Amino acid sequence: MMNDAALRKVDLNLLLAFSVLMQERNVSRAAERLLLGQPGLSAALRRLRETLDDELFVRVGRSLQPTPRALSIAPAIEDALSGIERAIRPPLDFDPSTWEGEFRIGMCDNLESAFFGPLAARLSKLAPNARLVGLASEKRDGGRMLDDGLYDFSVAVHDEPASWHVRAPLFDQKSLCIYDPKQLQLKTPLTLEEFTKASHVAVSFEGTTADIDLVARAVGCCRRVVAAVPRFSALPMTLSRLPVIATIPESIARCMAQLHGFAVAAPPFDLPAIPVTMLYRRIDETDPRAQWFRRLFIEVADEALMDCGCAVGIFPETCGKVEPVAARV
Repeated sequence: MMNDAALRKVDLNLLLAFSVLMQERNVSRAAERLLLGQPGLSAALRRLRETLDDELFVRVGRSLQPTPRALSIAPAIEDALSGIERAIRPPLDFDPSTWEGEFRIGMCDNLESAFFGPLAARLSKLAPNARLVGLASEKRDGGRMLDDGLYDFSVAVHDEPASWHVRAPLFDQKSLCIYDPKQLQLKTPLTLEEFTKASHVAVSFEGTTADIDLVARAVGCCRRVVAAVPRFSALPMTLSRLPVIATIPESIARCMAQLHGFAVAAPPFDLPAIPVTMLYRRIDETDPRAQWFRRLFIEVADEALMDCGCAVGIFPETCGKVEPVAARV
């Protein structure tokens, strides 16, 4: 165990002066290397002699000759200074092309459907030896899972973060109505009457009333829900078999529409947009690997939103904080 009391008496600058004096054996050259005047270096040497209770260096002609004590401690001091220099050296840039390991991301299933595939495809090109792992993450347990180290970051609708987390805004996600035109023929824009008369399928993790029903009632509309599923993955088969409408986040609605030939329409009343954010640990804010992965996701997600025709993309202020991944690889 380190002797804290003894170390408190030693100034690191004195050890650096000792190391340079050992190498140069000349006060003038040592002072020049240390960017000190000769009086300053002489004062440092005096403090060293007092601390170590040894002459350390004796002037012999124009050079300095180290004492046996100086010679005996020089290797240990040199190793210590080298170790400190390595410890405070700026971290190397992250090289994804040679890195072997896992990138882990937490997302709810609607965002996972929109972003996981494009992210995996991009990673396979830029980091061919890495593996992408997706974990289910919801608002209520996202912070805990992050603290447990289960993923690098989560993308979801997050509450106010803890002081040791960072919440970065990504985009505001609106909702769209989606249906199978082979099952249900509707005119667009969708009217309040058509919305009210139609049957609906809801996505509810707990089978409870959704925010959309509260907004609909405020404008005199009552949604008739004939089915409810806990996950978005069940929607395509349900929509293709039933003449129903689902009102879901835009990103997954447009993905499903492209894949299954469904139709989308804006709800006949204003629904508040939902803020989607990225949550990560403050201790990972400057880690090169974590920074690279966050930048990659932002770039991929922005492209995915544009490709599926979403009305919004990643906030410009968020994109502006990151250097394009392609330029770094």
